[in-house]
Amino acid sequence: MSEAQGRMNIPDSKTVDTRELWRRYKRDGDQAARESLVLAYSPMVKFIAGRMASGLPAHVDESDLVSYGLFGLIGAIERFEPDREIKFETFASSRIRGAIIDELRALDWVPRSVRARARDIEAMHAKLSAKFGRTPTDDEMAEGLGIDREEFDQTLLDIANSQVLALDDLWAFSDPEGGRVSTLEMIEDQKAPNPEREVDLEDLRNRLASALDQLPERERVVVALYYYESLTLREIGEVLSVSESRVCQLHTKAMIGLRANLKREHV
Repeated sequence: MSEAQGRMNIPDSKTVDTRELWRRYKRDGDQAARESLVLAYSPMVKFIAGRMASGLPAHVDESDLVSYGLFGLIGAIERFEPDREIKFETFASSRIRGAIIDELRALDWVPRSVRARARDIEAMHAKLSAKFGRTPTDDEMAEGLGIDREEFDQTLLDIANSQVLALDDLWAFSDPEGGRVSTLEMIEDQKAPNPEREVDLEDLRNRLASALDQLPERERVVVALYYYESLTLREIGEVLSVSESRVCQLHTKAMIGLRANLKREHV
């Protein structure tokens, strides 16, 4: 593991005997244990909020994101079942991100013009992909939208600064109680496989792999380094020898391409 990867691993709560806290809270309903669990796992909230803040406009306060994420952490602690074959960090991370995303969306801080441009770019991407049978180039996208390359690049940066969707949000959905649920949370017991669930997960993996394969090489690299190797945009720029803003553009294009590819395969 590289030094950068080591720095970016989500922190856990090894300094606290969480097993005893979980036992006291889940078996005895000990509210003091619940509060201790919140404190023990709070560094994870700060980590996730910091990662998300790096891709948001400067006026979005990271401390606000931490506050939103804490609600997600508390909800995860209340819903988590320690006996399930899944780590709490895995279960809670999607809840924390979901709580932050939901609150940002509720604030509606993204200008309507940016949302409209994002929809236009996604629609044009799907249209040109179907026409050419491949991912369109930046120049082809700009021409299709009737704008020059410089304006197209700036639009990508504007969209990137308003982007609050993570890769796993592509297949996250709302539960009946108003929370956000990811596919990972649907795993009931790894020792007793559910054939229907396994088929769905395998189909999802295949669709995502196919959608990723259709992206240009550099966009695939950005997705891999950002989501699987947990590098920051700046670190990815150093790997690719490009500016952080260019990495931001590549990431935005990758997300647009993935959504278009997934929708096309789902039809």
